[in-house]
Amino acid sequence: MIWVDTVIQGILLGGLYALFASGLSLVFGIMRLVNLAHGDLIVMGAYLILVLVTILGLSPFLAALIAMPVMFCLGWVLQKFLLNRTLGDDILPPLLVTFGLSIALQNALLETFSADSQRLPTSALTTASVQAGPVSLGVMPLLTFGSAILVIVALNQLFYRTELGRAFRATSDDPTTASLMGIKPANIFATATGIAFVIVTIAALYLGLRANFDPNIGPARLIYAFQAVIIGGLGSLWGTLLGGVIIGVAQTLGAAINPEWQILAGHFAFLLVLLVRPRGLFPRAND
Repeated sequence: MIWVDTVIQGILLGGLYALFASGLSLVFGIMRLVNLAHGDLIVMGAYLILVLVTILGLSPFLAALIAMPVMFCLGWVLQKFLLNRTLGDDILPPLLVTFGLSIALQNALLETFSADSQRLPTSALTTASVQAGPVSLGVMPLLTFGSAILVIVALNQLFYRTELGRAFRATSDDPTTASLMGIKPANIFATATGIAFVIVTIAALYLGLRANFDPNIGPARLIYAFQAVIIGGLGSLWGTLLGGVIIGVAQTLGAAINPEWQILAGHFAFLLVLLVRPRGLFPRAND
């Protein structure tokens, strides 16, 4: 029974990794942009929520609701006036720019908040659990996993049932043709990044509630996000969720065998999937 509990905890952990990865998957799926600052943006979101909680005395959930439009605007401006200029056939410029942005964010957070670990204020909700037969499930991991599913469902509804979603797909397939139809790719890309930053805020909320964070943990979050995206298939949102679950289960199983193997087990699962499916579990038809 201990192994059943371990697998279930791994599945729930996978929800957090899916939240880390969903924004990355969205941006890559629409504009083929690899954002190396993604992990640091999650950490920045956690600090923004912490500042709002401290100054306004709000609960972390209310603070996250206030942080979402702020992060959307930040993402829109960043894409519109900086990252759009790096897009093209050469993938190196966006990699260099976002790598520089990652370094700048880490240093800015370090200077502003110091290297001390922080955590969002916890409540009874963060330690509560529900009994499902012989297995005890934490309410916070359940909320995290449920939020990941809601985010992916919402993104799919946005993509396939709205005018904005049709503009996303048209711009992703052929920006030149889309612009001839009256669509402005630069604005569409900026909107997509703004939405990705909203998802980053949700991921930051659960990161801050479930674990300590400091300015230097962004690259590790980026690695988990990359692995989930690549396992699932580049641009596949449901594949991203499955990729997160695979990493989460591998890590909890590895930790159950030997605590020192937790992170290594996740990397091993990532490599194993790539050996079997080099393009991921659900690759896009045109990839």
